[in-house]
Amino acid sequence: MSDQAASVPFVLITGASSGIGREMAVALSTEYPLILGGRDADRLELTRQACHAPERHLCWARDLADIGTLGGALSGFLQEHGASVSGFVHCAAMLKVLPLRSIGITHAQDVMNTNVLAALEIARVLTRKNVNRKALNGIVFISSIASQFGAKGFTAYCASKAGLDGLMKALAVELAPEVRVNSVLPGSVRTPMTQAMYDDAELAERLTRDYPLGVGFPSDINAAVAWLLSDQARWITGHQLVVDGGRSANISA
Repeated sequence: MSDQAASVPFVLITGASSGIGREMAVALSTEYPLILGGRDADRLELTRQACHAPERHLCWARDLADIGTLGGALSGFLQEHGASVSGFVHCAAMLKVLPLRSIGITHAQDVMNTNVLAALEIARVLTRKNVNRKALNGIVFISSIASQFGAKGFTAYCASKAGLDGLMKALAVELAPEVRVNSVLPGSVRTPMTQAMYDDAELAERLTRDYPLGVGFPSDINAAVAWLLSDQARWITGHQLVVDGGRSANISA
């Protein structure tokens, strides 16, 4: 156990091995020590090395779809490092565009496990006094405007993000006043997960046209999360913060 791990609470970021999660980790690393969660240990290490003061941060390699062992794994990890968590950002997500007829129950379950149930299980563990010593004070779920709208081929993803926002609202009430719980709802953001959409010239043109402020970048989401974790948002909980460049306000789209 290091003195730093024992005395300074961490912010846990899932999905930190790539995309929004990686850029969020780099952005937040100047202010917080981080626990970087993701499936791929090598990619997590790359994220850690890209962070400010890499020695301050820890990597937690875990497949969040394996929901049955997740709670025990997180408890063991925190105990091993003598660490506590003050902030939790659930950025991990699974997205695969499939028509309804092609969705199998295994795929749908993996999406729900990763996008929703992992968030629930991690939050449950972090609120246990004997595990996290009442250190938790802020949770931010990275949802999507897909929780509010439908789209062809996004059945499992839309359902999971709607579930995540429902979980957020319930936890905001149950965990108050000690823990604030909010969601950030991005619109289309250019990441490796969404790159295939931008490789389609027609779709990319439509996406650009439908966003009054243009397509977003991970830095736009990072700023919203940093604010919600900060004391400046001390009187905000149960809120869905839409960060979508005006897409959801564009009735002409």
